[in-house]
Amino acid sequence: MKFVSRMQGRVALTLSLALIGLSACVTPVGGPATTPAPVTTGSPAQTNGVGVAQFSQVVATVEPVAERECRARTQGANCDFKILVERDPRAPANAWQSVDNTGRPTLTFTVALIADLKNTDELAFIMGHEAGHHIAGHLAKTQQTAVAGAVIGSILATVAGADAQGIQSAQEIGATVGARRYSKDFELEADQLGTLIAYRSGYNPVRGAEYFTRIPDPGDQFLGTHPPNGQRMETVRRTMATL
Repeated sequence: MKFVSRMQGRVALTLSLALIGLSACVTPVGGPATTPAPVTTGSPAQTNGVGVAQFSQVVATVEPVAERECRARTQGANCDFKILVERDPRAPANAWQSVDNTGRPTLTFTVALIADLKNTDELAFIMGHEAGHHIAGHLAKTQQTAVAGAVIGSILATVAGADAQGIQSAQEIGATVGARRYSKDFELEADQLGTLIAYRSGYNPVRGAEYFTRIPDPGDQFLGTHPPNGQRMETVRRTMATL
């Protein structure tokens, strides 16, 4: 029992490290910056393809659709999405889904990402994609697999006679492997839901998915966090064909 308690404590410590690398959702690099600001208190400055008014319009159009899909596909989940903008100019182009301290789902966009968008179809698709992560419960599922991986790594290292540092290293590796086990599948599932949400919001998801043509392709890496861009675009086209 004492071993289990110590192990659980180390798992809790290393779990966040394993999840950091998965925080970048739309792009294969970067992660959440600090102190995101609600859109309701001000939107980002005029950008290349999506201005303040357009951003607000997409939020007003997509959020209700995402909320309806969430309520239709989940039971007891908080479906009141809060859209946030990270205004730190140092934050890389990125978007991610999380929950605040009240359990409310949040969808955060950095100003760098918004500035890189070419049209509202791209914004609507990405917003739907992030909402899709919450609807499918990916955050909780990733945490569960990361914990399981950390526990297995710790047990194997302990049985092998590793010292404290070796056990911690095994936990970190196990948590990372566990967290990434289904990450590609989760991204593709979110792409499917994002396609549906964007389409039902009146936007063109296929045009929106063209954003993938302008970001680095992660390829099909072993234990990579994101699938190849071509596979993601094909998922959008295939989903649209069913609609």
